[in-house]
Amino acid sequence: MTDAMVLGLDVGGTSTRAAVVSLTGERLGGGRAGGGNPTSHGAERAAEQLRIALAAALTGLDPRRVRAGVIGLAGAGRLLTDSATRSAFDRAWRDVGLTCPYETVGDALVGYASGAAEPDGTILIAGTGAIAAEVRDLTLGRTADGHGWLLGDAGSGFWLGREGVRHTLAALDSATPPDRLGTLILTELLGSAEVAPRPRDTVDALVQAVTRRPPVELARLAPLVLDAARAGEPPAAAIVAEAADRLTASVSRIRSADDASPIVLGGGLLTGDTPLARAVRPVLAARWPEAPLRDAGDGALAAAWLAARTLPEVTDPAALHRRLFRPAG
Repeated sequence: MTDAMVLGLDVGGTSTRAAVVSLTGERLGGGRAGGGNPTSHGAERAAEQLRIALAAALTGLDPRRVRAGVIGLAGAGRLLTDSATRSAFDRAWRDVGLTCPYETVGDALVGYASGAAEPDGTILIAGTGAIAAEVRDLTLGRTADGHGWLLGDAGSGFWLGREGVRHTLAALDSATPPDRLGTLILTELLGSAEVAPRPRDTVDALVQAVTRRPPVELARLAPLVLDAARAGEPPAAAIVAEAADRLTASVSRIRSADDASPIVLGGGLLTGDTPLARAVRPVLAARWPEAPLRDAGDGALAAAWLAARTLPEVTDPAALHRRLFRPAG
């Protein structure tokens, strides 16, 4: 058993991370590469990033010892329906010497598994977008939101950025001097917080600055909203509080009121000590007082753990999970 290894990959739009671990929970190798999502980067480029991360993780290791692999990927169904993408990923897998099969799962499942070993629970993710997903028997079930910037993603980075701009526009319309949040927004988008003698000119310039860019770039303004909230500015704090309420509402659509299973928080806006995480935790705790709230962790390790669960030698997956995710030191 100790000679066998498993491999996990967490594939995103901006980075691809791989981890190789033993069945006793020892971290044996890791690798990182650029974005590997085939939807945003194309099959061949995505597969090349996959190969780079795999090769780095397997440095000094015998790939024939890897018994199982799991790839966590947003839009994982594409590998099942697009033969070109599947073939490109298969080639990358073989090119580094791997001979075992691999399974592809959604990134939400990997996010959940990075924070909880229990088979049932909920994952709430807020990054550029936002989605809540039900997990049953470590399989993704119902989801709420994740509808994209135009139709949903309430409480996401895009949503926060858009609300920050809307707040600034409302202040300009009423001839109110920009507050801290407005100053940050104007400086970021126009290069200066100075308001024109006729405020409508600044309004028009701000609208043009936003509409000339891809809509998703509004997510880049989310840190400005969070910075203003961190500084105690009431309008920014109100936007963050509303984001927390909207994220909780998404969870409520897929989770019963008496559910005591874990809720895992994932995505850059909810992981760690962020203003949005501080706002959403008490709202979730009030709605589900018996549910443990946990942060998502290393997605590549979680994917490796999901792979290990498929092997008959792993008789106590929960114990393996504890070893893999025990605090450093």
